Amino acid sequence: MSRKKNRKKNFIKQIAVVDKTPVKQEEQIVQMDLGPRRSVAFIGSECYPFVKTGGLGDVMSALPKTLAKLNLDVKVILPRYKCIPQKFQEKMEYRGSFYMDLCSDGKQYYVGIMEYQKDGVVYDFIDNDEFFSWGNPYTNLIDDIPKFCYFAKASLAALNYLDWTPDIVHCHDWQAALVPLYLRTCFQNTNVGRASAVLTIHNLRFQGIYDRKMIQYWSGLPEYVFNKDCMIQNWLDANMLKGGIAYCNKITTVSNTYAGEIQTEEYGEGLAEHLRYHNNKIRGIVNGIDTDNWNPATDKLLTANYDAESAVENKKINKKALQESLGLEVDDHKMVIGLISRLTNQKGLDLVNAVIPGIMDGNTQVVVLGTGDAWYENTFRYYEYKYKGSFCAYIDYNENVAHGIYSGCDTILVPSRFEPCGLTQLIAMRYGAIPIVRETGGLKDTVSPYNMYDNTGNGFTFDRYESGLLYDAINRAKTLYFESRKYWDDMVIRDMNKDVSWEKSAKQYKDLYVELTPRN
Repeated sequence: MSRKKNRKKNFIKQIAVVDKTPVKQEEQIVQMDLGPRRSVAFIGSECYPFVKTGGLGDVMSALPKTLAKLNLDVKVILPRYKCIPQKFQEKMEYRGSFYMDLCSDGKQYYVGIMEYQKDGVVYDFIDNDEFFSWGNPYTNLIDDIPKFCYFAKASLAALNYLDWTPDIVHCHDWQAALVPLYLRTCFQNTNVGRASAVLTIHNLRFQGIYDRKMIQYWSGLPEYVFNKDCMIQNWLDANMLKGGIAYCNKITTVSNTYAGEIQTEEYGEGLAEHLRYHNNKIRGIVNGIDTDNWNPATDKLLTANYDAESAVENKKINKKALQESLGLEVDDHKMVIGLISRLTNQKGLDLVNAVIPGIMDGNTQVVVLGTGDAWYENTFRYYEYKYKGSFCAYIDYNENVAHGIYSGCDTILVPSRFEPCGLTQLIAMRYGAIPIVRETGGLKDTVSPYNMYDNTGNGFTFDRYESGLLYDAINRAKTLYFESRKYWDDMVIRDMNKDVSWEKSAKQYKDLYVELTPRN
């Protein structure tokens, strides 16, 4: 058995609980006024725990659950991918089926509806083996364009079939961006056509751009939407996200800073002018995290549970478990820096690679978890070989290891080139790992820089995208860690007490829904 496999096996063994901090539970006594009731249908391509490839899956999971607690009637519509675990598949109930015309030539396609209910939310899965039999939710644009044209139209057709008319249809990213166009064209004279449309942009880089004729054929949308102010890009291509932006009632992004950034040429990914034209629609609402799933006081994957009061001591136990399981030298006095990320250029990994030789000083350990571009994977493997016992490159994604890093590391790096919101820094704060971030997008909105003069702030930040500034931010963190541990521990407790839940943001979404659907 290889050393890497031994690591994985040993880490899983480390889950034996050493200390469990009892969770304080307070019963809700006062009945709160939850405000007006509205119904909303979430339409998106992924949702945890059924299928997840990134932050979209987390948002599609946590936000509807929180909205359901705010007197909203919530339904989530998803593709029924074959990769959804069998334990969920076997609990789905058949709700009906019908045939729907799709292409410009009126070709008929089967639409099945399978239902699953949990936490006050109804999940309806669109069933069609022709489109969703792949082992992965995303393959390539040649296959994904027809798949998500079908999914957008089938989702609205399913709502009509179920006779469930929402006040709001809330669609997410380019995969569901045709929903507002279908809503105002093919479905305008149906029940669902009365709904207002909200489109959330999670990452503007991905837009669903492909040959105009292909998108026109598969969508079956009328000719008049294929113009330069709506769907057309570069004359020969059509842009699904651009069309959704033009036809929706409101656009949200996943942080207030990102809402401004995407209207600039630097971050606008070719749509800056289009977004500036629709500026009055745009609103930034920062993401939260599911604090039930991410809770160090109850997390079963930790060696030692802890809350803000016990974090200083019990994080040491988790640090030891992390070091032992990943082949690092066991030493509580070393600063452990974590990096949990897709290994891509967006995540600032060129900066990380540049500073590694400078920060490996004998008092520092680094743990990297993730997969991605081969060049980054191999570079981190090289650093593991060069700095044996002080550097671990875990080139994979393992949920156990991720929880171990959050609970055992002293700090987490998020030096992204751009970051619409980011969840890593929120989870890190929840687990008492101090974030080191670049001031962009949601990172800027959620991490306030440490001020040594008055001992405030909840992380370390840098502004321009330069390796020297990242190096400086890491060294500022190390200085506080090694020379003023009391102030470091104060920040750990502050971070753990910071509200990173969905409650505040969910209230903003509800206010938006009510604003779009005024009534007595």
